[in-house]
Amino acid sequence: MRMMNPFASRERRHRGQRLAVFLLGIAVVATIPATALFAQGQRSPYTVVETGRSYAALQQAVNAIGEGTGTIRIEPGVYRDCAVQQAGDVGFIAQVPGQTVFDGAACEGKAAIVARGRSTTVEGLIFQNIRVPDANGSGIRLERGNLTVRQSWFRDSEQGILSADDPAGAVLIEKSTFSRLGRCDRGLSCAHSVYFGDYGSVTIRRSRFEAGRGGHYVKSRAGRVEVTQSSFDDTAGKTTNYMIDLPAGATGRIADNVFVQGLDKENYSAFIAIAAEGKTHPATGLAIVGNDARFAPGVSRSSAFVADWSGDKLALGANALGAGLSRFESR
Repeated sequence: MRMMNPFASRERRHRGQRLAVFLLGIAVVATIPATALFAQGQRSPYTVVETGRSYAALQQAVNAIGEGTGTIRIEPGVYRDCAVQQAGDVGFIAQVPGQTVFDGAACEGKAAIVARGRSTTVEGLIFQNIRVPDANGSGIRLERGNLTVRQSWFRDSEQGILSADDPAGAVLIEKSTFSRLGRCDRGLSCAHSVYFGDYGSVTIRRSRFEAGRGGHYVKSRAGRVEVTQSSFDDTAGKTTNYMIDLPAGATGRIADNVFVQGLDKENYSAFIAIAAEGKTHPATGLAIVGNDARFAPGVSRSSAFVADWSGDKLALGANALGAGLSRFESR
């Protein structure tokens, strides 16, 4: 995966060092070999590690774990398959990270993995080309429970991850990439690269968001958020909006990220928006510090790095801002 260095100023050396650190943290996903799509029933690529039993369909493996705890190891390949996790603690783990692709299939008209168990873990998988009638086709639809995603890639779908509300649940995303996601068309509500409902907490670390196709890159109604050491490259974005939208307010930390806003925007008025749709959660003490934000080369406009509707006292620290960016606007 590429990491763009859009900067050419007196701080170039400093930012270059920071970008090098991000590159070390962001997952490098292997190129997918030309692999025939597996027809269900022809082989058994899903193995429940704890029992050693293999299954031809992902749903069969999930059902075998049931209300218990188990890990499904998935062989390399491209699969038109999906599953609904109704209960238990289930891990969906690629045998070889970056060489297992879920392409196009969505269960319940929602996602490749519909998760409503106690906890769900996804590691090393790729989700792509997922579209559904209500235009919210996602790699993962999280309806209940905790979610952990590591070293995975969500691309060319209507949405990467979409959740319902679970104030007792926690989300952790690490070393993952979100490419060419989101939409705002057909007279339907927008989809986003990731969109979390009223969860207890959402944590995103060392991940990359790029080339959005509408909506926001990160939208979260969680009461607490952490977005750190990640990159938001909107250079190739099309009709996108905010980089981070916390529409109901939130506490937590947004730190040590790189933001680049591109030319093709539906709304370029802010990079980070807080409580734009009302204040369900307080934003007092939300720390925004150590970030690097600017426009892509050739883009000249004015925007706010942080736009706040909450009226709460944020902990807005030192951030490196490019020409045309104001530090803060109260709206």
